[in-house]
Amino acid sequence: MLTDVAIRNAKPRDKFYKLSDSAGLYLLVKSTGKYWRMDYRFVGKRKTLAIGVYPTVSLVVARKKRDEARELLAKDIDPSLAKAINKRFARTAAENTFKAVALEWHAKTSKSWAESTANNIKRYLEKDIFPWLGNRAIKDIGAPDLLAVLRKIESRGAHEKAQRCREYAGRVFRYATATGRAERDPSGDLRGALTPVKVTHHASITDPKAIGALLRSIKGFSGSYITKCALQLAPLVFVRPGELRHSEWKEIDFEKQEWRIPGIKMKMGEMHIIPLSPQSIEILQSIHPLTGDGKYIFPSIRSSARPMSENTINAALRRMGYEKNEMTGHGFRSMASTLLHEHGWPHEAIERQLAHAERNKVVAAYNYAEHLPKRKEMMHWWADYLDELAVDAKLVNFHKD
Repeated sequence: MLTDVAIRNAKPRDKFYKLSDSAGLYLLVKSTGKYWRMDYRFVGKRKTLAIGVYPTVSLVVARKKRDEARELLAKDIDPSLAKAINKRFARTAAENTFKAVALEWHAKTSKSWAESTANNIKRYLEKDIFPWLGNRAIKDIGAPDLLAVLRKIESRGAHEKAQRCREYAGRVFRYATATGRAERDPSGDLRGALTPVKVTHHASITDPKAIGALLRSIKGFSGSYITKCALQLAPLVFVRPGELRHSEWKEIDFEKQEWRIPGIKMKMGEMHIIPLSPQSIEILQSIHPLTGDGKYIFPSIRSSARPMSENTINAALRRMGYEKNEMTGHGFRSMASTLLHEHGWPHEAIERQLAHAERNKVVAAYNYAEHLPKRKEMMHWWADYLDELAVDAKLVNFHKD
């Protein structure tokens, strides 16, 4: 019989050789390593069972696996066939875990999302759901299991995130049901089980005099020049913060005075056109010598290969003295929407410029160029209007013709 010392001291030779133990178990010594094998006969045929590799599988474990194989033989079961079946079951089980199904769902559906949306959903899954449910078979996860995970999120005070995670988990469960790997979506049973979230709008400044003060503060911003340019462009184009951060030079057409954002970056999945006013062009031209050789207009301070951090704009506003309940990077959209409506610009043109998709598909499909001439006129007027506010002109008399 073998000993641990004999196994450790066994050295490879010109040809592989065997060190026998007992009851068919032996160690196969090769130049590539030491392998446990067991010879046996089944239905009159000589067969070999691979048990493992030494030292990962010790002598004690190898003997235990040999004994288990002999028990199967006593029941007229082929150990090699049993091993293959178990391996297949294990592989199938791994493919049917919540994490595996969720990643498959994300890969298939995220192609139609904006890049920021896809990244956010994946981050929620990885940080808040996978650690507790990721390795479990999705068919075995019930409403109480999911609720326990969501309660962990709520315990941090992140009530809105808990609701979003319930929504995303529900989509995964419904995908699993559709592909035959789960029987139902348990997230629906949790409606009303989580703390309700009070809907709040992004903080925004809509008073003309206060807007003028904000614009003057931006003009006097003493931080990074890249951040200052992003702050100056934000009210002029009023895109979503993620769209501004991920803006690329290849999307800018200085000749046509347009910024065309590809659909993959947009929330609604459709290309979006931003007519650029002379003021916007001036800002872009001023920063071009600094970042024009790279991909992003507003790159990260750490790496030009990455876009500006999602917290940069809001952090700059805080540095300028604006609290989060007063103004946010997203608030420039509400600012533009409110003032443009007040000054009589067509609702349809404003909504298209905000990239709000047409909800009534019977009326019209989403058309990224719809109302473009009127939008171009509106964007130029808006830039001039902001200039007037910045110099604190007589606000009451400045109206669209």
